[in-house]
Amino acid sequence: MSKQITEARKRRIDAVLARRQKDLTLVMDNIWDPHNVSAVLRSCDAFGVAGVHLYYTDSQWPDLALKSSGSATKWVERTEHVDAAEMVAELKGRGMRVLRTGFSDSARPVMDFDFTKPTAIILSNEHRGTSPDLAALVPDEIYIPMQGMVQSFNVSVAAAIILYQAFTQRDAAGMYDEPSFSREELESLKPQWYMR
Repeated sequence: MSKQITEARKRRIDAVLARRQKDLTLVMDNIWDPHNVSAVLRSCDAFGVAGVHLYYTDSQWPDLALKSSGSATKWVERTEHVDAAEMVAELKGRGMRVLRTGFSDSARPVMDFDFTKPTAIILSNEHRGTSPDLAALVPDEIYIPMQGMVQSFNVSVAAAIILYQAFTQRDAAGMYDEPSFSREELESLKPQWYMR
């Protein structure tokens, strides 16, 4: 049975798709808490990120069927990976600069990066940091300057802050005013979204 959709709903979906950014993405590196993953997905939806990458090698794949993630999981595409080198090569092959969160001496603050360029940001595991196989492939680190005694934000909060920085830069550059998807891609995506 086909799902009925109103014209107002179609217009809303069309408008959201037109603002999706296909060249801005996050990689969730063995993030074990499904609530954190769900919160990251909500931020991705809010800031127009079209899809994310899930890299899981030593943590259980997150169960995203929970109520708290229900709406965001429908609107943000997810690609699963188990091979670091293949994933990084794929991202770079799409013209993306790949960064990772971290606190080494060479890490640079989030404000130093130009997020109008195609970018993938690896969000590290809550307890262990970046997986060694990814760290070996991605030397460029990004951090959020903090003024208190605590050294880091919760991963979902960090994702929202980084994505907001990217959003402000892209919005100022007018990147949300023209679709990043081609007309053909949009016409292919619309029927899929109408059925969600």
